[in-house]
Amino acid sequence: MDNSFASLPPAFYTRLMPTPLPSPYLVSVSAPAAQLLGLSPSDLAASLDILIGNAVPDRAQPLAAVYSGHQFGVWAGQLGDGRAILFGDVPTAQGPLELQWKGAGLTPYSRMGDGRAVLRSSIREFLCSEAMHALGVPTSRALSVAGSDQGVVRETVETSAVVVRMAPSFVRFGSFEHWYYRQKNDELKLLADYVIDRFYPALRQAENPYRGLLEEVTRRTAHMIAHWQAVGFMHGVMNTDNMSILGLTLDYGPYGFMEAFDANHICNHTDQQGRYSYANQPQVGHWNCYALAQALLPLIGEVEETQAALDVYQPEFAAKLDELLHAKLGLQVLDQHFDTDRALLDDMFAMLSGVDFTLFFRRLSGVRAADASGDEALRDLFIDRAAFDAWAERYRARLRAEQSDDAARALAMNQVNPKYVLRNYLAQVAIEKAQNKDFSEVERLLAVLQRPYDEQPEHEHYAALPPDWASHLEVSCSS
Repeated sequence: MDNSFASLPPAFYTRLMPTPLPSPYLVSVSAPAAQLLGLSPSDLAASLDILIGNAVPDRAQPLAAVYSGHQFGVWAGQLGDGRAILFGDVPTAQGPLELQWKGAGLTPYSRMGDGRAVLRSSIREFLCSEAMHALGVPTSRALSVAGSDQGVVRETVETSAVVVRMAPSFVRFGSFEHWYYRQKNDELKLLADYVIDRFYPALRQAENPYRGLLEEVTRRTAHMIAHWQAVGFMHGVMNTDNMSILGLTLDYGPYGFMEAFDANHICNHTDQQGRYSYANQPQVGHWNCYALAQALLPLIGEVEETQAALDVYQPEFAAKLDELLHAKLGLQVLDQHFDTDRALLDDMFAMLSGVDFTLFFRRLSGVRAADASGDEALRDLFIDRAAFDAWAERYRARLRAEQSDDAARALAMNQVNPKYVLRNYLAQVAIEKAQNKDFSEVERLLAVLQRPYDEQPEHEHYAALPPDWASHLEVSCSS
């Protein structure tokens, strides 16, 4: 174990030890995440004290990083790892991975918080990190979740838990904003050089490596959010302190997957103004890149250079989303169909109002190019079936225009349109059982979500429309 971030000067972090929790118990481990580290689930089970922060691995250098950020579009000043402690990085076949406890106790950046995470939110982060990875969305990973009966106060008294999460880096947009707004250009340069040398070494050959850094981060962010839109994922708190410098989905709080489609859906009950709605995510991602650009301006040097780096966002987002949506519809990207495809996609989203997002795309693979004989399961999702019928005829005509083969297309579509996503009610069922020390549903749900594109007929009920009671579920920034 090493800790490359600890090589930065002490101003970037505070060294500290995690605060132990009494009587820990293991909730779940991710075997694929463990495999990245060359470990097995049994290895992790035998390391429970490390997973919950009651013991520290050899050569670990635990620290909490300082950063700042814009929260809901407003400058919030200094923030930092208020309940996360980075304890080091380990080499893997894919490169070094940092390991971080989330919920391991107070840090100097906890502000009014207690430094703890509750079992409810920890299970949600654990499951969604691994589910998003299985969906092919750029994301941090989750190695394990462990709990303790020690109480913490949220809206009610809940029990504590710790997630071990992993990423090549947890540096955020707000890490750069922190030094910019303090007019500490030496520290700003140190951080930028650290990120470039460790994660973007090819940029050292660029005429302006800092402009190159902004451009690459902007591109990765655009691609990440295109993936979010394509799977119907809503982050819920796209503050600049939650934005990864590597374009990874980071900090799973009040997230949600789109169910009955509503482009203006807000998954975070705390977001009263709807800043982070599904429809707004692309433009907020662009806004966040502007915030990063402002922070990097002293290093880039010229406003024009900075703007040029930012200009990649819109075309990169549009091209990636177009590519993903064509794949979801089983269509080739063909220049001669650009205008008609754009209209077909726009009209599809207009028609989708109130229709289950995941089920629509999954069942779309059953449509046949020649006639409507394969439409029934998909058509049943619609109240306005005449609107669906009219759109389906246009879709069929487009399939025939490229001489699409039904069987081959269905196979390809089912490899990009998941059957299983982490619906809020599924997480809630698993959480309620776990709160009674029954972790079997967490394990089952994790196994299902790690194979989201497979049929898994024995788990068919996990792909069903949500029950009526699920409409009353709310998640907030305390989630």
